[in-house]
Amino acid sequence: QLHLVESGGGLVQAGGSLRLSCAVSGRSFNGYAMAWFRQAPGKEREFVAFINQIGGITSYGNSVKGRFTISRDNTKNTLYLQMNSLKPEDTAAYYCAASARAMPLNMQTSYNDWGQGTQVTVSS
Repeated sequence: QLHLVESGGGLVQAGGSLRLSCAVSGRSFNGYAMAWFRQAPGKEREFVAFINQIGGITSYGNSVKGRFTISRDNTKNTLYLQMNSLKPEDTAAYYCAASARAMPLNMQTSYNDWGQGTQVTVSS
């Protein structure tokens, strides 16, 4: 089982940027596909971005395409989410997740290990 710890959340004005990190430990990081999800109060958890084991394939939710970039550094066992042009509707708790499957993409049930989340708040 992996241990995932998110960081980098905070309060930012609309139009600003944040970079989230997810430090992973426990097993071989490069054996896992990774993703970011988010959940706003009163809403269902939403897919944000996916990256495959070696970082060559990425996928994004429609609401963040062109603004967010997912990446990973397998030498540092760390996943990243660069968030630019933030909007108030991006306000949510952001979670990183790991899957041993080849291409879990946006399927939440395919992710077995989750972090505790980091809060992002975007003010208008």
